Amino acid sequence: MPERERRTSEEHTAALLRQGLTAAQLRALETLEQFQWTLAFVRRPMFQDPLPVVTDRSGERRAVLRPDGTLDESPGLQLRG
Repeated sequence: MPERERRTSEEHTAALLRQGLTAAQLRALETLEQFQWTLAFVRRPMFQDPLPVVTDRSGERRAVLRPDGTLDESPGLQLRG
């Protein structure tokens, strides 16, 4: 029996990260991607809205996309570098 592919495609991973984001967050993310920001990960705290974290092209700046689509560069989250 052949082994099943365990790796996921980038498109599939990106789609999973975007699940549960608000329409405003998705629109803001599309705009940020035009400036080469990327969706790094999404924190999903229990009983709270997802917190998508984006990084700039250099990887030095990180920010959280709030539910209304605004960018918060000082979210008060402890992010490891």
